Amino acid sequence: MLKYNEIALNIEKKIVQQDLKQGTKLPNFNEMIQEYGVSKSTIVKALTILEQRGVIYQVQGSGVFVRRKRKYGYINVIENQGFTTDLDDFTITSQVLTVEKILPPKNVQENLALKTEEQVFHVKRIRFINEQILCLEESYFCESVVPYLNEEIAGGSIFHYLRDALKLNIGFSDKYLKVKKLNAEHAQTLKLQLDDPAMYSEELFYLTSGKPFDYSKTVYHYQHSQFFLQSSNLNN
Repeated sequence: MLKYNEIALNIEKKIVQQDLKQGTKLPNFNEMIQEYGVSKSTIVKALTILEQRGVIYQVQGSGVFVRRKRKYGYINVIENQGFTTDLDDFTITSQVLTVEKILPPKNVQENLALKTEEQVFHVKRIRFINEQILCLEESYFCESVVPYLNEEIAGGSIFHYLRDALKLNIGFSDKYLKVKKLNAEHAQTLKLQLDDPAMYSEELFYLTSGKPFDYSKTVYHYQHSQFFLQSSNLNN
């Protein structure tokens, strides 16, 4: 993991563990430089990540402050590190339906910029929030980047496995959202009715090098999911 990403995670962890409230002032740049033993530019990058994720805000000439004004139980639309980050107070579990190594469908191959013979790990699972169905999630991981997945790993946080076990530097993602009616398969899996509304998400994840490695599709249960979006730097 890159140092500024590591520092960003550390700062956010402290904010959560210490239950710091909205508007709490954090240490200044010089104090952070001394604490982490890095350059000012590294701290700037770490704080930029946190600001983009809505964890902090910066006031020129005054300092860095905690930003935690969120509605309880809402999922951050622009979060690309797994939605469990926003649902720490809930019990998130998974029912794994599929873990297999396959040659991907053409649209997946194109999104991941794969050659014809390159394989992917196909993972399909139902995610639960406090034992209620939250979503149906289907993901395709490049075998060249993620060389191993099994049902045990898929039953937990795949993001944590990628970051902590495989040491992947996950950089950014492209996310596409739309609302449409459920088809028969999705309605049955989510235990809803045919033509009920649902939020559909497609997301393509990239390493910091710019290489795409994970293409995911998620269908959210309309009764058990809710979302928020934070904006920053509106004057820029």
